[in-house]
Amino acid sequence: MRRIRLRGRAWLAIGAVVLGGAGVITAASVASGPEGTASSAAPKGPVKTKVDALALKGTGGERELPQQRTDAFGTLGVTWDDPKAELDGTVQLRVRTQKTGTWSDWFGIETHNDDAPDAGAESAGRGGTPPLWVGWSDGVQARVRSDKGATGIPKGLKLTLVGESDKKSSVDVAMAPAAFAADAEDTASPTADPTEETSPPSETTAPATTEPPSTEPSATESSAPASSAPASSSPPATSSPTASTSTPPTSTVPKPPIVTRAGWGADESIREQTEPDYAPNGVQVVFVHHTATYNATTHSGDYSCSNSPSIIRQIYAYHVSQTWRDIGYNFLVDKCGTIYEGRYGGVDRAVVGAQTEGYNTGTAGIAVIGYFQTDKYVSKATPMTPQMLGSVTALATWKLGLKKIAPNPGTKTQTVNGKAFYPISGHRDGFATECPGTDLYAKVPTIRTYASAVAAPTLNGVTGATLSGTSYYTKATATVAWKESTPTAVLKRFEVLVDGKVAATAKATATSAPITVAAGKHTVTVRAVHMSDKTATSASSYSVVGDTTKPTFTTAPSVKIRNATVSSTSVPVSVTWKAADNGALKSVAATAPSTATFGPTTTSWSTTGKVNTAVTYGLKATDAAGNYTTASVSRTAAILQETSATKSGTWSTKSSTSYLGGKSYTSSSKNASLTWTFTGRSVGWVVSRASTSGQAYVYVDGVKTATVDLKTSTTAYRQTIWSKSWSTSAKHTLKIVVVGTSGRPAITTDGITYVK
Repeated sequence: MRRIRLRGRAWLAIGAVVLGGAGVITAASVASGPEGTASSAAPKGPVKTKVDALALKGTGGERELPQQRTDAFGTLGVTWDDPKAELDGTVQLRVRTQKTGTWSDWFGIETHNDDAPDAGAESAGRGGTPPLWVGWSDGVQARVRSDKGATGIPKGLKLTLVGESDKKSSVDVAMAPAAFAADAEDTASPTADPTEETSPPSETTAPATTEPPSTEPSATESSAPASSAPASSSPPATSSPTASTSTPPTSTVPKPPIVTRAGWGADESIREQTEPDYAPNGVQVVFVHHTATYNATTHSGDYSCSNSPSIIRQIYAYHVSQTWRDIGYNFLVDKCGTIYEGRYGGVDRAVVGAQTEGYNTGTAGIAVIGYFQTDKYVSKATPMTPQMLGSVTALATWKLGLKKIAPNPGTKTQTVNGKAFYPISGHRDGFATECPGTDLYAKVPTIRTYASAVAAPTLNGVTGATLSGTSYYTKATATVAWKESTPTAVLKRFEVLVDGKVAATAKATATSAPITVAAGKHTVTVRAVHMSDKTATSASSYSVVGDTTKPTFTTAPSVKIRNATVSSTSVPVSVTWKAADNGALKSVAATAPSTATFGPTTTSWSTTGKVNTAVTYGLKATDAAGNYTTASVSRTAAILQETSATKSGTWSTKSSTSYLGGKSYTSSSKNASLTWTFTGRSVGWVVSRASTSGQAYVYVDGVKTATVDLKTSTTAYRQTIWSKSWSTSAKHTLKIVVVGTSGRPAITTDGITYVK
């Protein structure tokens, strides 16, 4: 990794930690909850941490800690005596994962911590690297190398391990066999140097203990922050401002949910028990940092959000072990978007942190847990989640709003310690560092945009209503859906507008909302409301029609004979109608004697009637809004066979199971005729057809109405070949006359069908 020369100091390429980050590395997954989920419930009282310091021994430009078992720890770092001294070299580490008992590959650690107090601002008694979260481990090995010999290595070099009192070690460290390191050694380990001094027993720093608070605090900050019961000589261990400070101003935007120090289990007894330092002019700039968390085994920056509180507790303990007064960051945010209170003193106060060396007074530092670039150590960066970006935006905007500072003015309007900054800046804007990582730094302008404006929602459909043409139809209610690109953390709400007026509101996390509309046509849009009360309305709109009027049958259903095959028990009929609606007709459905559904423009239904039986034909017309009306008609179909006709001329009888009743009349005599008399409203002539069939004239009530040709390429029996209908039932005559067609004079008939 490239280091940057600054103020006359040359830093070498080392390790896996981004310059300026807190240097958190995950060597193994120690999941205590589902991946990607927010942190678990608040611990019951403070979680005690344990800090061990193991001396690194050696001569010249080399220092080592042989492979050995330890108490359980989750975070480590290298410290030295003089806080002004520089470690001009490389640090490499290995850890033994407690869960699996396996050793990690060698991984690097940054040698300079850019997240630090201003010079002389705090009683930093030791210099050191950033803290590295390595996952729960119970063994460690370290080596330090400097090309400058002993002058490149500060005095008092120690490996600091941070654990928690409730995390038990798998071995008794004091009784660990001396041969363990040799037994566990592999080809990646360095060869032992017989001149090297052996490491002494670990030096343990045991923090003082305090009584837990008398009441269990809430995990999430509210307008009345939870507080513990401090000793009379110490300031209250809460996120509220101390009594000596004035009441903070009201921000221009709402305060986001913040997990208190009590919520993540901070042990308030280990921090410096003095009044915090406050910037006299408030917070002018918010710096975005990262903690450089990554998994050294998988080379991934991903992690489980359930580990976030533990990671924060151990960063806190490590910073205090360097005799910083407290954790350096003012706030921390994980990839799930959970915001954590950092340095003590009140989240709404201008607490001076230890996060951007040279620019701590008048600024606030937000450290995002993760590793936000790829390099030779990390092949997969921490995912850039909208929850994370949204929470960073909401927090920074609220913090700046306490001083009425516009978060995205377009220019560098804020001056801190003589340097101009954007109100929301990346750590590298103030210090020569790679923090907050390439990916996250590239998103800082986006965060500023999110802080000052909201994107217009994109409409995403209407449910509970039917689309017909370009409008949605409903009796009264519908649900409108949308998509939004602005993170929910910086939104107040959504508003669904009907004809420009608010008809429904929804939470910032919502993607749909129900509305009620009056009768008539309406224009529906969706408006997003930013945390600053700025708004943006969808560019497109929906036409939604409220409709409570039922469709009508403008032409009542009727039943008539249709041309098709007849059986002795069933007559083909057609049901006809016309339906309309004041809005949009959706469908017409047959409900009896069978069911079928037709489109809005269909006006007939081909079905059958049972011979000599009254049949009710039912219909249901439905409009796009769901209103419907029904109609029905009852009719009886009948068959008059050829034997019921009055004959004229020569006719003969033919027998076949293909004919109705097993028999049929046939004739080739010109002008031979058959006449039927019936009472009904529709009639059809039933014939047999073949390639040799002839023609016939059709007379209705004595009037010639048609000439029908029975010829067909495929032989067919019991075919209704001609039909006629009337609006009312009456007595009629149907007469057919043989034309005597040349070469094919014969016709064969079964009789007639009719509806009465």
